[in-house]
Amino acid sequence: MIVAIDGPSGVGKSTVARRLAQRLGIPYLETGAMYRVLAFEVLRQGVDPDDPKAVTEVFAGLDLRLEPHQDGRLEVLLNGEPLGDRIREPEVSEASSQVSVHPEVRRKMVTLQRALAQETGAVLEGRDIGTKVFPETPFKFFLEAPMDVRVERRFNQLQRAGQNSGSREEVLEEVTRRDLRDTTRADSPLTMDATYHHIETGDLDVDEVVEEIVRRIGEISQQH
Repeated sequence: MIVAIDGPSGVGKSTVARRLAQRLGIPYLETGAMYRVLAFEVLRQGVDPDDPKAVTEVFAGLDLRLEPHQDGRLEVLLNGEPLGDRIREPEVSEASSQVSVHPEVRRKMVTLQRALAQETGAVLEGRDIGTKVFPETPFKFFLEAPMDVRVERRFNQLQRAGQNSGSREEVLEEVTRRDLRDTTRADSPLTMDATYHHIETGDLDVDEVVEEIVRRIGEISQQH
């Protein structure tokens, strides 16, 4: 089973996908972490995240692997090393949004993500899972939430991680910039079409979103 969960930042994709994977008994692959690992290395090497040629060269030299955890999560390793919360730093988040717009980077990532998920099945979350990575899966969900809810969730996420997130206004600016890049990039922009099942998460907690997805998966399975 391949379950695709797409949507902008701050709608709860990662938490929902992780719990859904546990519920379904299949691995969880956070595709955004793969871009974050690339962004981490780009910054470490002093490369401009907006330079597609230089970023692609960094990517070509990376050894990206996945390590399964007991909770079913697949952690991305950089040259055999887990990076943990270092890929959650605000500057890495910003750079991951920058490197993800480069078409060659996205094509290589999609190839890698398909190969990894097809081995065991997976719940994947990102911004183009249902449009580019696994467009053929019938289990495609698009999560949305009002901007104020998304900013608050992102702010709290940074606070829990012990990172200096600054003010909510700065988080709003970060989320707005990412939205603009994600929806206007030439290759695999964030978008939703009629093949998705839309879920508004603003008034729901994580368990309620998971229950709704499980319910819809049951309905879709009966139709197929």
